[in-house]
Amino acid sequence: MSNTFSRTFHNSLAGATRRVSRAVAIAVVGGGLMAATPLPAFARGPESLADLSQSVMDAVVNIKAAQKVDQRAVPMPQFPPGSPFEDLFNEFFNNRRGGGDSPAPQRPPQRGSSLGSGFVIDPAGVVVTNHHVIADANEITVVFNNGTELKAEFVGKDPKIDIAVLRVKPPQPLKAVKFGDSAKMRVGDWVMAIGNPFGFGGSVSAGIVSAKDRNIRSGPYDNFIQTDAAINKGNSGGPLFNMGGEVIGVNTAIVSPTGGSIGIGFAVPSAMVSSVVDQLIKFGETRRGWLGVAIQDVDDALADSLNIGKARGAFISNVDEKGPAKAAGLEREDVIVKFDGKDVKTSRDLPRIVADTPVDKEVEVSLLRGGKEMTKTVKVGRLESNDKVASNTRPGTPGSNGDAAATKAVGLDLAPLSAETRRRFNIKDGIDGVVILRIAPGSKASERFIQPGDVIVEVQRTPVKSVADVTKRLAELKKDGRANALFYIANAQGDLRYVTLPVE
Repeated sequence: MSNTFSRTFHNSLAGATRRVSRAVAIAVVGGGLMAATPLPAFARGPESLADLSQSVMDAVVNIKAAQKVDQRAVPMPQFPPGSPFEDLFNEFFNNRRGGGDSPAPQRPPQRGSSLGSGFVIDPAGVVVTNHHVIADANEITVVFNNGTELKAEFVGKDPKIDIAVLRVKPPQPLKAVKFGDSAKMRVGDWVMAIGNPFGFGGSVSAGIVSAKDRNIRSGPYDNFIQTDAAINKGNSGGPLFNMGGEVIGVNTAIVSPTGGSIGIGFAVPSAMVSSVVDQLIKFGETRRGWLGVAIQDVDDALADSLNIGKARGAFISNVDEKGPAKAAGLEREDVIVKFDGKDVKTSRDLPRIVADTPVDKEVEVSLLRGGKEMTKTVKVGRLESNDKVASNTRPGTPGSNGDAAATKAVGLDLAPLSAETRRRFNIKDGIDGVVILRIAPGSKASERFIQPGDVIVEVQRTPVKSVADVTKRLAELKKDGRANALFYIANAQGDLRYVTLPVE
């Protein structure tokens, strides 16, 4: 069955290729043939990529990264004196060593290696690749299209977007390529990839931009270009070119159940890479902007509870007491809709926009508070390695099956936060509110990543200390005609977030 399908597919593809190569369309009408009609240029695609490939091929390199791994001798098993196994193992190990009490031979250091791709952006010898290609390597070699090999030194890395910069010392200027503007690429535009798939060396593949702004959940700044150009193992770090020979992406990841290309590859857009590369060359590290807020998505239910109309923006669930946002007057439950003149359509947009903003720059932030729009001025800070880019906590604290003092509300079994419940769920000191003992299966609460042991701190901006406080506040909201209530919830470790639940 599978063989038949494969054979049929290839036969059909060959026929389709012949028809397209003639650049004509044949229409069948009433059992007859109409005159051949030339296909429009955009339907034919580029006639050849040979000139483009030749113009950039020498700037694309292969990366060999090696790591020496010490293999220590296997120690002799230890047995109690007189054990029957002692003589057996002594005889076995002595025979393996060649007899006597000579120490076990040391194995030579083993070498772990990886192959990847990269490209030259400066004739003086600056090379860009993926961080995962050279991670933990203590010996990096750059191999050029003509077979020349040069040792590379490490300049800087940015694991958050998987980019690294290397430097080689060439005897003469190298062929280099420049970054293009990935923001100008449209879905359907032609692209070309060059890399080192499976170690075969410079290989060219072509396709189109399949999608933009893809989030594959690999990091806080996911914004990938998706392409159907063939990308395989070894292509990592290689360039994705537009038809002008400019790098508009760095090939980074593929979706593949087999390890080979199935036409779903991802590249980090040049708009993100170029600024990071500049920082790595200049400082040896990244210097990203920092706002100092934890954010969440705004869905329809949250938008309704905030009275802001349609769902949009980034919802602030917490504000760092020492961050720039606090100093500028931003508050919990604000919704940021614009940052430095750039629209914030979803919470995913904000970390990228802030990260790309120069440190110490004063910017205007448009936000919604209580349904009203206002503007604040923020002086952007610098993101340190221990600062949170964004927080969307989904705790997994184990819980219990209930409590005699529990009261049911909105699909939750609730109880007072006592010494006993605090100990049972290991809830840290300083967290006050009403503890959740159980979530009713099939309820809206069960879909909101709430766990037993979470603590309700506020209901619709009102602090709660008892189960009665919760039920009273829900009754007030129901009387006011509210469909949803905004719960401020802490997990056992004290991480806070907002959850929207129906009042009923």
